[in-house]
Amino acid sequence: MIHRRHLLQAAGLFATVPAWAADASPAPAYDWRSLTYGAGGFIDGFVFHPREKGLLYARTDIGGAYRFDPAAKRWLPLLDHLTKADADLMGVLSIAVDPSDANRVYAACGLYTGQWARNAALLASADRGATWQTHELGLKLNGNGPGRGTGERLQVDPNRPERLLLGTTQDGLLQSTDRGQHFSKLGGFPAKHVSLVLFAPTAKTIYAGSHDQPGLFVSTDDGGSFTRIAELPAQAPQRAAFGPDGSLYVSFAAGDAGQVVNPAEAKTGSVWRRAPDGRWRDITPVKPDKTGNGQTFGYSGLDADAKRPGRVVVSTIERWSSGEEIYISDDHGTNWTPLSPRSAFDASTHPWLQAYQGKSRHPQGHWMADFKIDPHDGDHAVYGTGYGLWMTGNLGAAKVNWAFTVDNLEETAVLALESPNGGASLLAAMGDVSGAAWDDLAQGPKNGLFLPAGETCRAVAFAELNPGIVARTVDGNATGGHWSADGGASWRPFATAPQAGLKPGERAAAGQIAVSAKGGFFVWARQGQAATFSRDHGRTWGPCNGWPAERDFLSTPVADRAIEGVFYVLDRANGRILVSVDGGASFQPGIAGLSKLQAWQNAQLICAPGKPRDLWLALPDGLVHFAGADSKALATPAVVEPWRVALGKAAEGAAYHAVYVWGRVKAGSAEASEGLFRSLDAGATWQRIDDDRHRYGRLNALAADPLEFGVVYVAPEGRGVIIGKPKA
Repeated sequence: MIHRRHLLQAAGLFATVPAWAADASPAPAYDWRSLTYGAGGFIDGFVFHPREKGLLYARTDIGGAYRFDPAAKRWLPLLDHLTKADADLMGVLSIAVDPSDANRVYAACGLYTGQWARNAALLASADRGATWQTHELGLKLNGNGPGRGTGERLQVDPNRPERLLLGTTQDGLLQSTDRGQHFSKLGGFPAKHVSLVLFAPTAKTIYAGSHDQPGLFVSTDDGGSFTRIAELPAQAPQRAAFGPDGSLYVSFAAGDAGQVVNPAEAKTGSVWRRAPDGRWRDITPVKPDKTGNGQTFGYSGLDADAKRPGRVVVSTIERWSSGEEIYISDDHGTNWTPLSPRSAFDASTHPWLQAYQGKSRHPQGHWMADFKIDPHDGDHAVYGTGYGLWMTGNLGAAKVNWAFTVDNLEETAVLALESPNGGASLLAAMGDVSGAAWDDLAQGPKNGLFLPAGETCRAVAFAELNPGIVARTVDGNATGGHWSADGGASWRPFATAPQAGLKPGERAAAGQIAVSAKGGFFVWARQGQAATFSRDHGRTWGPCNGWPAERDFLSTPVADRAIEGVFYVLDRANGRILVSVDGGASFQPGIAGLSKLQAWQNAQLICAPGKPRDLWLALPDGLVHFAGADSKALATPAVVEPWRVALGKAAEGAAYHAVYVWGRVKAGSAEASEGLFRSLDAGATWQRIDDDRHRYGRLNALAADPLEFGVVYVAPEGRGVIIGKPKA
């Protein structure tokens, strides 16, 4: 094992100078796994199989779906096979199981309803999610939009397993009679935005909830027509469950007129029970107060014990003033007891969570959209939060013990990755939970947390020749960022924030940051604001003269890894690379004649260690290498469409760093295909190193290890950090 922190004492000796012999041996097969961090994203739904014990699924808003392995107490990701074109299917709006066949599972997937988003699809599996068939829906679903915490809105008819009902975001209630291959509109339902669907134990009775016409509707003719239940409030049904005696329990939430709740926007709510005799009764544990004088919140997560009549559990949603609560009743909701006073939450195995909770956050969590009781074991229960899930095996005990059971369920939105040549093995900037520095990749980070732990960190950078110097930018912070002198082991906020272009009281946007080769200069670029530089680690800032005048997208500064005080930036609109040789104070044209890019087009510029101005530029139509100040630009014809590029340790005997590209590449004589590729000869030839089971949708970031050959890190959108290593 490489002890990278020891390298900080002699960082100047480890600039990763390439060797000078050639070996173009084929790339070996790779092992892929999630780095341990521990959740970090919104887990908004769970489904237990009603007949097979231990079969549990979870869905997330941006990170796909998972199946729980009860023996190992870990989660198995099910959608890592998705390609870039199908990345929006990582947003799972609903999940359903076939009550008559434990092997069948369905997922309604689609990330957004914007015109630019991929159309939604129904994914169907006959082997518990090991493989999937994709059935296009021809419409949009909002898997990461308002209302995603409600459900389930996808259901399998328990009497006709080939029949599925799907409640959509804006196209009403759909029906399939061929296991999801085709859907048609169920015309009897009047609303467009469906919040939940539920088949009743009684044949031909179906319940459906709505966001746009708030209320619960019932059909007694198998979906031919629906009637709004007049006794119930004009609030959006969030969750519904039947008890073993036939009682129906429903949780409700509502915001201001026209607002879709869960998550966010809930101002009021209620809980109702329909007794077996058909009468409805308000059983709300605590009434929200919409007047502004008390607490405003709704109710969401709800379930009934399948074997114990009368036991029902419900959670609040958006109760910010005093923290969320879970209420439990053993008499059908006549009397309720809050669970938090008799609950213990064990976060000891996840240091980031301990730091995140701190003194101001309630341990039970927030955005508690779903709560499920195991139908085979009433003491076993699980609920989701905005940052993970809690599971217990003793729900009925006097002291309920909750474990943060998120092993291998990594849903953090990682926004940037760096692998330094000294200090930490990996630096990861994350949304909502700040990020971390990994010293040991075999376990979760402990001493390298990016603190405070509740921020969104947009960028992180280190000094190539002095990797103890690290800087990162964050949203909403008073000064906009932090820096470290010990490789991320500890952090100090910037003393001041750049004020150029800011209105009075306005805080600096996070943006992108670069650190010079020896760490003496920072260059900070923020969209819509003037780029700035600092010579004193953020104590003072000055304007970067000559910076590209671009308002529609964010230009990213890049530090030269061999020469102190030299920076580059791609001037996208004018097709050139600008250079600064004075620590970022001024930029001048250095390389011209490049393709001019539109605001919607992506490009990435990186600098290799070892010698000055060794640049790689990924453009929409190819990859270009500038191998030094006096070298001509070299195109790499095999790379047809690069989306991300990174450099890592050279292969033994190779003359240059290993080059990694995520994109469309011609490997050997094959036609261009999508994947993650590696070149050992500076881009002359390529080998694909990922496989069809490990594609991960869309990658936010890509990095390669400068000290361990072949190791690569990828940051999918909503899947944490994935590490790839050549198989032994």
